[in-house]
Amino acid sequence: MTPSYAGRVNPLASRPWLSSYAEGVPADIEPVTQTLVDMLGDAVGRYPKRPALEFFGAVTTYAEVGDQVARAAGALRRLGVGAGDRVALVLPNCPQHVIAFYAAQRVGAIVVEHNPRYTAPELRHLFEVHHARVAIVWDAVADTIAELPSDIRPARVVAVRMTDAMPWRMRAMLRLPVRKARESRAALTSRPTAKGVTPWASIVSGRRISRRTAAPGLDDIAVLQFTSGTTGRPKAAILTHRNLRSNAAQSVAWVPDLRAGEEVFYAVLPLFHAYGLTLCLTTAFSVGARIVLFPTFDVGLTLDAIRRTPPTFLPAVPPIYDALARATSRAGLDLTSLRNAISGAMALPEATVLRWETATGGILVEGYGMTESSPISIGNPMGPLRRTGTVGVPFPSTDVRIVDPDDPAVDRDIGEPGELLVRGPQVFAGYWQQPDETARALLDGQWLRTGDIVTADADGFLTVVDRIKDLIITGGFNISPSEVENALLLDPDIVDAAVVGIPRADGGEAVTAAVVMREGTPFDADAIREHARRHLTAYKVPRAVVRFDALPRSLVGKVIRREVRDELIRRRAA
Repeated sequence: MTPSYAGRVNPLASRPWLSSYAEGVPADIEPVTQTLVDMLGDAVGRYPKRPALEFFGAVTTYAEVGDQVARAAGALRRLGVGAGDRVALVLPNCPQHVIAFYAAQRVGAIVVEHNPRYTAPELRHLFEVHHARVAIVWDAVADTIAELPSDIRPARVVAVRMTDAMPWRMRAMLRLPVRKARESRAALTSRPTAKGVTPWASIVSGRRISRRTAAPGLDDIAVLQFTSGTTGRPKAAILTHRNLRSNAAQSVAWVPDLRAGEEVFYAVLPLFHAYGLTLCLTTAFSVGARIVLFPTFDVGLTLDAIRRTPPTFLPAVPPIYDALARATSRAGLDLTSLRNAISGAMALPEATVLRWETATGGILVEGYGMTESSPISIGNPMGPLRRTGTVGVPFPSTDVRIVDPDDPAVDRDIGEPGELLVRGPQVFAGYWQQPDETARALLDGQWLRTGDIVTADADGFLTVVDRIKDLIITGGFNISPSEVENALLLDPDIVDAAVVGIPRADGGEAVTAAVVMREGTPFDADAIREHARRHLTAYKVPRAVVRFDALPRSLVGKVIRREVRDELIRRRAA
């Protein structure tokens, strides 16, 4: 039972959501005993001949993955990588990414994932934080890493030529002396020119690592995963083997009809993102699934893969579900192999659910998570008891509280908005070398302060209202940007909207809206504000409305309000 705070007991302590779990989902998972290294070894032993990875049709079996990981781990040892050293991965989704990830774990190193599309300044800041000993990078960004300042440059930069993992016919086509082939080749690979860059292929053909080499423990750090940085400079969340293995076990428990050794997971989400990492790099391997890898989401490439290897499980975001449902309908492709799908990162519209489930006959539910919870902590039940419009209920072995954001010792009542706190084996160990930030994030050392404002109904289903740090303060009132955005989107001529607070001279903020108009429709700021007045109280109506051609979004589709705010401030100054 959760203890009493300020004389009140957590109203959700009794876990009222358990009665809504899908049949076969346990209240708690068994405590994990495997590290990520153990988990991979178990999969290799169970399914040696089963396909583990597929990349543009080229297949790698579990036995081959085990061999390649052992050889890559041996190479890392020869490069001087040991327990606790950081190994930076700056790679798109490709087989080499998977091998490098597990090879680093095998020698007890800490993987640090990076977006390969980041700019040089963005990457420089991250390397200043973690000081990786070795970086394994896409050859297109190898020069950027090799030319970092000497005090943060890795001792060795290893360049991966992604095309090496493609079928030989595709590699041959890319070498054709025609413009389309040259353009495709340039998008996939680039020859590094900086000195001291080592080709990946040259280091992974050597000896396998000794089985006697000490492996990591459950509470050793597996990954430093940078937060999105939507409220400031990114921080590195410490995720242990226990955190990540537990979240994989929770995810498997959540989908009781997963068939070990038979599933096909589509990795359209980036593996360097916490969502893609847990669903594809860990959960998929824990059930012996085939992972079909995509270096980026592309409808055409995905349709080709569906024709070749129909998927059974798809973690994605709403725009991907919409795009695939429409494209497969136009192409006359059968999607009924897709029994289960889970959506995250943004609200899942009911229309998207209907479109997807009509196309597949399967189920699509919304979940909730954040980097600091490995990342999944809440999900809608995979069955008829799910409630579209909510993010669902806590995962097995997960407890939640809803508290007063200004005094987290005070719990909120059912139906009353408050900050969501999460506790479970997937909750991170803190921020890398930032004890003060860690203390602020972990209440009593165990309850993760999510920064999200939510409500809970009597059955424990949670609905996200807004993020604390996105709230706009004006005239002493707190305004939820999401509420204003939802009102604006009721205008049929507005297809996208982001609402932020712009600082005023009096210390408050002006509610300001950035909108994207439907193609061919006129922009009339006064008319838009008048529309908003019909749905909002006066102080919530935007003081200014600005037209954007498109809103900046993260790789998983979230609107980046910070960038919207910066652009609006820049325009005002100009």
